[in-house]
Formats: sequence, structure tokens, C-alpha cells
Amino acid sequence: MSDAIPVNRIKGVGEKTAALFGKINVYTVDDLIRHYPRDYETYDAPVSILETSPGSVQAVYGQITAIPNVKKVRNLSILNAILKDDNGDSIQLTFFNMPFLKKVLKPGGFYLFRGLIQQRGTHKFMEQPRMFTWDEYIQKSGRLLPRYALTKGLTNQTVQKSVAQALEHYPPEKEYLPQVILQKYPMLSHRKAVYALHFPESREELLAARNRMVFEEFFSFLLVLRKNKELAAKTENHFPMYETADTVRFLEQLPFPLTKAQKKVWGELREDMGSPYAMNRLIQGDVGSGKTILAVLALLMCAANGYQGAMMAPTEVLAVQHFETISGYVKKYGIAFRPVLLTGSMTAKEKREAYAKIASGEANLIIGTHALIQEKVEYSSLALVVTDEQHRFGVRQRETLAAKGSEPHVLVMSATPIPRTLAIILYGDLKVSVIDELPANRLPIKNCVVGTAYRPKAYEFIAKEVAAGRQAYVICPMVEEGESEDLENVVDYTEKLRAALPPSVQVAYLHGKMRPADKNRIMEEFADKKIDVLVSTTVIEVGINVPNATVMMVENAERFGLAQLHQLRGRVGRGEFQSYCIFISTSEAKETMERLQILNHSNDGFHIASEDLKLRGPGDIFGIRQSGEFAFVLGDIYTDANILKEASDAVEQLLVSDPELTDDDSLALVNYFKEHTAVNVVDFRTI
Repeated sequence: MSDAIPVNRIKGVGEKTAALFGKINVYTVDDLIRHYPRDYETYDAPVSILETSPGSVQAVYGQITAIPNVKKVRNLSILNAILKDDNGDSIQLTFFNMPFLKKVLKPGGFYLFRGLIQQRGTHKFMEQPRMFTWDEYIQKSGRLLPRYALTKGLTNQTVQKSVAQALEHYPPEKEYLPQVILQKYPMLSHRKAVYALHFPESREELLAARNRMVFEEFFSFLLVLRKNKELAAKTENHFPMYETADTVRFLEQLPFPLTKAQKKVWGELREDMGSPYAMNRLIQGDVGSGKTILAVLALLMCAANGYQGAMMAPTEVLAVQHFETISGYVKKYGIAFRPVLLTGSMTAKEKREAYAKIASGEANLIIGTHALIQEKVEYSSLALVVTDEQHRFGVRQRETLAAKGSEPHVLVMSATPIPRTLAIILYGDLKVSVIDELPANRLPIKNCVVGTAYRPKAYEFIAKEVAAGRQAYVICPMVEEGESEDLENVVDYTEKLRAALPPSVQVAYLHGKMRPADKNRIMEEFADKKIDVLVSTTVIEVGINVPNATVMMVENAERFGLAQLHQLRGRVGRGEFQSYCIFISTSEAKETMERLQILNHSNDGFHIASEDLKLRGPGDIFGIRQSGEFAFVLGDIYTDANILKEASDAVEQLLVSDPELTDDDSLALVNYFKEHTAVNVVDFRTI
């Protein structure tokens, strides 16, 4: 079966199912095979209620003791039932918005439930556990069952069956990595690894399969970086720029002085833009370290030298905020900017006016989102491209924007703190500047790491801050219903939060599956103080700047990487008010609490990233997924740091033996990656 064959050619996949697959970007057999499980469910033997351990997902079997009790709190239906086992021990079962279970759960009936064990005092309880018959559960016991990202109407069982069908026709054994690499780094074959990722026989086989495919991801990514670096090193500077009176006057008029670190980086930018070769630089700075003002200075120097600059933001709300801030600078300081805004939600007339100003050169600073790289946008003299928060853009989008100029200078800003040992590998195509200090006027954020029993107090604290005129974020890690019993659904969680807070508190939610227009509307309303508490998945990591927000509460904090938690924390502490971060962990295991305490004791992102790297061992297949600018499908730059280093060495070895990638093995590799690479930050067209 060819990779490009439509998914509806698989037995059992009709037009309706194919349409559902399309909603998760699965259109071909190859897409389906590369739709890897997001995790694996293990069904351990049921335990007695006495043996249950708070913070663990476990199964219990017993008898319902009485008719379940149902009550309503505002729009939320809450059903409580008591399960007693053979030893006479009891556990409370709580279900939200499932009143029909009152007719299903019969007093005296025996049932098996699986979910997160929680405890308040001596009282054990489970919320939203899954219910099984004894036979159903025992059939699953001891197996590693893949669980896939789904959409409404598409079941996990359907995906499993379809993947099994597709794998039956996967190409016969063929190796894509060059023999010179495989001899030095023995690993599973490509085909066996792909099969084992979907249907592993054991944890050991799954780890070996994952290691192979992670190596492939890293190898392809780093190979392109190396080739890009070679090209960048030869790129002539077509737009030499020098400091003018505008930048000097702007710096003198700013109400705050640059930090030593900012001054150092500003010197590096000036040197780059005046050198014989085009700038290709990354500014790596902690949240709140002052990266944006340096980007404004670089763009101002560009405008003052008679050229155009473009600043690409990851969200419309942030693009608008940048535009308003810079427009304010123009009015206040009389600087040489003629800014224009360009976003996807603008009317056709507004876009036409913006296009005209950009093409004629009337606008010398263009601020926007992905709309900046549309075909209709023609620049007059694009000399500098700034991408804000790199991790929402791949290399491809950056290059598309850069291609609209004649090899312009490129400046990338990232708030992701990466330990230097990894940064040297991962930023192989860029020169790196680091801002390693915060402005002196920043109030340090106060942190606390607590268990679930603290949640009611956290709600009280949020209510108190809202009453004082402040705002709060609450982060939940998942949104898909049924993805995991122990992770809160954002929508259900919002209802519970509304019930727990005073009726006057305005609560809204935000998650990655919402339409862009709805996301923008919610973020704008939060920025305008129409919403007091925003419940969200991690889509707010880079999406918004609200100085009035003073509380960040993160549920299931143990499920996030420390660097990601630190970035989330950076959404507060941006204004004049004292800010707080509350990390709630469902696991009170020593290792978990030790890891989270790093955040409690430090607000330094680089220190946190280094400590995270020390604590998190390789091959943590069921553990934390780091989100961020390196959007690998399987690989994680922290837990897989050893594989990253091996892949980096392997790229070096390949390019020493075949610098131009012209050998048969190398050509086969490049052709394979061009068609199949699963790394969405790689563009193999550059090779």
C-alpha cells in the first residue's frame, strides 16, 4: 500500500470516518501510520480500598451501598456514590454532569472503577472514574494499550483497527539511515520501530522503538540546521545599517535604563547589522528580561536607515499589543516609525489598505501574525525580520517571511530557557545572545507547591485577588474528554470553578481546539478586564500580556516540564502588583515534590532548566512532555538529551564523510526525510 493512498482505502474506513480522520490531519495511509499514540494505558490488577495510594491511578472493585445522591450547584450536576469492598472499606465516587448514572448504579450491585485516588484528611475519593465489568477489565490487564489524539465521533478503537490495517501493508524491511551511522549507533530497524510504537509487546520494546524514532527526528532536524548554517555563513549583507540619532534619542528618553545584559546584546545587534554578512541571531532571555525593547531598537535602526522591518507575533492579541505599544512610542518620542498592523481577522478593506502601504514603502514597520507571509503581501525594501517567541513558528514560516526580502537580517526571540549544553546543539543555525538578568524594578513572584487538599484555599485566594481588582489564570493540562481520568477537562473544570467562586466573578475558558476568532475574543476580553479568571490549557504561554493578572494557578503541575511551568508563571508579575504562582500536584511522591520545589525556590529560568535536565532521566516514555519551540512529535530535548547528543555527533560524522550528501546512502536519506519527516520545524527543501 503506497504512502500517498487516501486513508479511506483502508478496510473499514468509509467517507464518514475519513472525514473524522481529516479533523486530526490524517488524510493518507502515511499520515495514519505517523499518528503515533500520545500515551499508553496500563491496567494493573485491582487493589483493596485500604491499599489505594493517593496520587495514583488505580482500580477498585466493590459494592454500591446506597442509592447515589444527586445535587445541582448552579449549572453543575454532582452525583455521589459510596463503594465498599470485601474488607468493609469505603471510597466515595463523584461524577460531574452524569445524572443518568443514578439509574445505572444499583444499590447492592458490584462494579469496578478505575481513576485517580485522592484523599482529604482520612477520606478517600475518586472523581470521574471509568466504570468496567470485571471481565472487561481483566481482558485489558497487563497490556500496553495505545491511546491516540481523537476528535468527537472518532473512537480510540477505530484508530487502533485502522492503524493495524495500514501496518499490514507497510513497505517491506528497508533502512533509511546510512550504514556508517547504524554501525556506530545500533538500534531497532525503522519498520520494527514504527510497528512497536503502535503495538508494543513490552515497555522495553516500546522504549527501544521510541529511541529509534526520536533519533530520526533529531537527526533530520540537526542535519538541516547544519546545512542552513553553511548557507547563512555565506549570505552577504545587502542592507548595512548603522546607529542613528533616532536610536540614541529613543534610549535617552526611555523611562528606564537598559540592563548590562541588554546593553551587551544591543551592541551585538548593531555589530551584526553593520557587518559584511547578514544577521541571523537569536535573543534568548527569561520571561520579562526585556527582549522586546531590543527588537524595537533593531527595527528603529532599520527604519532610520531607510528600510522596512517586519515583526511577526504568535497571536493576534499579542500583535495588536505590540502595535499599540510601538504606536505609543511614535507619539511620545517622535521616532521614525510609520507602523502598520496586518492580521488575519482584519476586514478585506483594511487588508487592502495595509498591503498598499507596505508595497509603496509608506509603512516602514509591519507588525502582524502569519498574515505577514501571505502571497498578497509585497514589501518595498524588507531588510529585517523579527519573530517574537520562536516556538510558535517553524523554520519554514521564518524562511517564508525572510524570502519576501532580498536575504534580510533575521532576529529571533525566545523565552524558553535552554541549558547551554543543549543550546549549542539546538541553535546550530543561529548566533545566540543571552539576556541573563531582569530589570531591577521587577517584584519577584511568590510561589507555593501544594497538594490537592489546598485547592479550596487557592480558590479563596483567587476570589480575594479578584475582589482587589486583579485577575487570575488557572491552567489545566488536557482538554479532550476521556483522554485521562486523572486530568481535568477544561470545560468541566470551569463549571466547578464557577460553583466554587462568588457569582460576581467572571470566569471563562480557553483551549487549543477553539476557533482562532473565539480564542482572540476571549484573550481580548481578558486583556480588557471583562473576564476575571481565565481557565486555559497552555495556549496562553505566549498569547497575551496582561499586567493586571497577579495569580497563576496550575493544576496537575507534575504533568508539565519545569521550563514550561516557568513560562506559564511568566504570564504574571508583569505589572506593579505582587504576583503569585500556585502549583497544585496530584502526586505527593518525594521525587515529584522535589522537582517542583525547584520552582518554589527560584525564578531564574536558566537555573530551572539546568536543574530540570539533571533530574529528568532519559527514556521517560510515560512522563512529562515539554512543549516549546522545538515541536518534535516524539522527542523531548530534556528527557532525550542523550539521544540529541548522539544525533548531533552522527550528523557531524555523516557530513565529514559526505559533505555534499551525494553518496547513494545520503541521497536515499534526504529523499526519505523530504517525504516523511515528522518534525514540523524542519524544511528539507534547503538541502
